[in-house]
Amino acid sequence: MVKMNREITIPRGIGYGLTDLMGGGAFTIIGAWLLFFYTTYAGLSPVEAASIVGIARIVDAIVSLSIGSISDNFYKNKLGKRFGRRRFFLLIGSPLMLVYIMLWVTGMSYWYYLACYLAFEIIAAMVLIPWETLPSEMTTSFNDRTKLSTCRMFISATGTFLATFVPAILIRFFGENNAYAYSLNGTIFAVLFAICIFISYKVTWERELTPKMKDELLHPAKVKTFAEKWENVIQIAKDYISTLKVKAFRQHLLIYICSFTGKDVFNTVFVFFAVFCLNIPSANAADILSLSIIGIPTTIAGGFLLIKIGPSNLFKTSYITMLVCLVGFLLVYAYDPTSKLVILYALGLFYQVGRQLLEFTPWNVFPFIPDVDEIISQKRREGLFAAVMTFARKTTVAIATIIVGIVLQEGGFVKGQLVQSPEAIHTIVYTLFLGTGGLVGLALFFAWRFKLNKQTHAMLIQEIDRLKAGGRKEDVSAASKTVVEELTGYKYEDLWNNPVKTSTPELVEAEQLNLAKLILDNVGGAYNIDYYTYCATRLRIDLSDNMAANCDLLKNIDGVKDAVMVGQQLQIVLSQKVKSVYNALQSFTDSKNLHNEK
Repeated sequence: MVKMNREITIPRGIGYGLTDLMGGGAFTIIGAWLLFFYTTYAGLSPVEAASIVGIARIVDAIVSLSIGSISDNFYKNKLGKRFGRRRFFLLIGSPLMLVYIMLWVTGMSYWYYLACYLAFEIIAAMVLIPWETLPSEMTTSFNDRTKLSTCRMFISATGTFLATFVPAILIRFFGENNAYAYSLNGTIFAVLFAICIFISYKVTWERELTPKMKDELLHPAKVKTFAEKWENVIQIAKDYISTLKVKAFRQHLLIYICSFTGKDVFNTVFVFFAVFCLNIPSANAADILSLSIIGIPTTIAGGFLLIKIGPSNLFKTSYITMLVCLVGFLLVYAYDPTSKLVILYALGLFYQVGRQLLEFTPWNVFPFIPDVDEIISQKRREGLFAAVMTFARKTTVAIATIIVGIVLQEGGFVKGQLVQSPEAIHTIVYTLFLGTGGLVGLALFFAWRFKLNKQTHAMLIQEIDRLKAGGRKEDVSAASKTVVEELTGYKYEDLWNNPVKTSTPELVEAEQLNLAKLILDNVGGAYNIDYYTYCATRLRIDLSDNMAANCDLLKNIDGVKDAVMVGQQLQIVLSQKVKSVYNALQSFTDSKNLHNEK
């Protein structure tokens, strides 16, 4: 489904984002309730319960690495050609969501729970990794990508709220000690996840294959020997490792895994903290977690703040808010005030604001990381970066979950008991505050050094467009050079040393090449163009971001008769020059393959 010229609307963004109802909702439920369910109703010890999550996520993390590479190359087979190299995995993942129901069955063995959870983790990764690359596939516009990511996080916030609100209702209805509330909750959400993923499949699309990818389809590689296959495996491993050479990605990855793992520690331990340390019912704990509903308006505000103050400042706001709330929870435990519940609800509300910004920001930043990589590798490797992020996240949270289980058990926690020893209570408190606070504090440290934002990204894209258009490296501006080096971690002289040569169409004069370059400079560059064609006198261009087109400057270019926006299309009147300028434009945009000759 290649439709790069389609408009990114809010309804379409919501349709894309519906998959994160599963990404946000399923793992919020798992983080908050699965260990509690296993140790209270399934008869597992803390170590057994934690090992299920930990082992499954480690195995899944390894599998996830291959999913990115498989998705990047899936266009080479019939299924990829028909359904899309990314979207195919949404299509098959939708019915497989029903496996989620099997996690919440009581009376089964350890191996049953391990197998079911492992299956769900792999299915979720198979859906989420290709899905996470779709903003980069659907548009190159910073604003449109932000719109898609904001819609995604809006849905994720809704999923997080439902994942805490619905269990609270069911626990109250069926009673504090009734496992059926958890089983019914799993069934409701499994069906909901399946529907949402299918809707995302229907409303999204992918960019057209690059000329190199099309050439690979026309000239398929010969069957490889075992040695060649092994060499290919080694190359894939090198490709994954090479992502860590991108400075902006290293920083982003450290921020991501520290903050999300800290959040997971909080989610895992908070119900234990509320029930055993604060002596409040699990339904009240669910109520406090369900204050995540504040994440919905927080997501909307986050979309504006990301553009206005940049990712680094948004990271800082999130982490400082969470750390202050953690101190508040600790004081409630220490002093046990008479208005304990009121204070807990207030702290829970502000904590959820910080948590939502924590979840919102990294995946809004991610679509721009492959742009930084492009000036290094001269490739589009979205799938690799998504796979590395997923691998790192699942590995670290698996290790953290296992550690939490071991700490709780060694600290005296006894499965199935409604009252725990003072030693166990102190262990829960230390795990919650030192684990969460330490990791979020580390994320704050790394966020202070993060430089990728709307302004630096725009300068990076302009420099890539300039080099693609045949610009000399020696002509780079001092500001662009500084930004490129800061984001990549490379010396500018070491970048773009093997430029892709584009053929200039015959009979295109230097005058038309210059005119085409001036037009590109005033419409936001080649990567702001989704599609273009021409008629008798006009060049017709569909842009990702119409605000980037400066019609006043375009009209003043020698050779341009007029420039106007007609609906969502920019039309540039060139009279008899239109065909030659169109040909010249191809020499700058062939790598995007956006043109359509009439």
